Amino acid sequence: MDIPTKIKLAEAYAKISEAELARRIGTTSQAFGQRMKTGKFSSEDLNKIAAAMGAEFVCSFIFPDGTGI
Repeated sequence: MDIPTKIKLAEAYAKISEAELARRIGTTSQAFGQRMKTGKFSSEDLNKIAAAMGAEFVCSFIFPDGTGI
């Protein structure tokens, strides 16, 4: 699943609109919409987005033996 899809699902779960999320992270809905189209977000962006929704963003590699990096 790509990042924009995960963000949309998180918005739905948090019961906030894309425009409200954009406002919470300090950008315009137009600028945020453009970022959603490209799907280019830094890990800092994703942490800020998660915090704005009251969530935590976790990104890791999990190997078959259970090792997480």
